[in-house]
Amino acid sequence: MTQQDPSTDQLKQSVVESFMAIIGAPDDLDTARAADDVVSALDARLITEAAEAACA
Repeated sequence: MTQQDPSTDQLKQSVVESFMAIIGAPDDLDTARAADDVVSALDARLITEAAEAACA
């Protein structure tokens, strides 16, 4: 993780904000794509954290 990467908590907050945006604009494909990107980033982060914890 570089210094510019958001923290896991920031990613979680971004997921919530993305889902709220989807609720506000359910037919907006750009909003859905942005939410998908955030969910994918959080998923990758959690996988990495779990792997690091398993190795510790």
